[in-house]
Amino acid sequence: MLIGYARVSTQDQNLELQIEALTRAGCEKVFDDKLSGSRAERPGLAKALEMLREGDTLVVWKLDRLGRSVKNLVDLAGQLHKQCVQFKSLTDAIDTSTASGRFFFHVMASLAEMERELTVERTCAGLEVARRLGRKGGRKRRMTDSKIESAKKLLANGMPPRDVAKDLGVSVPTLYRWIPASTHA
Repeated sequence: MLIGYARVSTQDQNLELQIEALTRAGCEKVFDDKLSGSRAERPGLAKALEMLREGDTLVVWKLDRLGRSVKNLVDLAGQLHKQCVQFKSLTDAIDTSTASGRFFFHVMASLAEMERELTVERTCAGLEVARRLGRKGGRKRRMTDSKIESAKKLLANGMPPRDVAKDLGVSVPTLYRWIPASTHA
């Protein structure tokens, strides 16, 4: 039996392309996850692995959908081999039922990990350049300088922190993050 596994990294990404390809490839069951491949706990993969029996084949659309590190992929391939289960990656043309397929699997696993590491390096380098240029990442501050000054005045005049926070459109913890309780007691 062919058992398919599909994965996307975030909730807003779409699994349809992968599921359609796995179904066309003859997978009778397809399991999926919507979370990072670097996470150890993947419920969809766990269900797929649980369903596999001797002689079955685990099929993925692309090797990096299965895992992010060579060690993880090689360990998984070893686990499948012990169960007499084959592995197939559709877009990478990997099929571990042959010697050349097993070799190609190891080469592609190494390349997938290298690609992931290069992406992380490029991202870190880009963030560092942005920081040096004075840019900050993340969400915009809810408490602007003018809101902080207004809050200090309102608190100094005896207005309760809950009311100040409501007037400024922020939560009480956000208010206290910018103006600690000890400064207006």
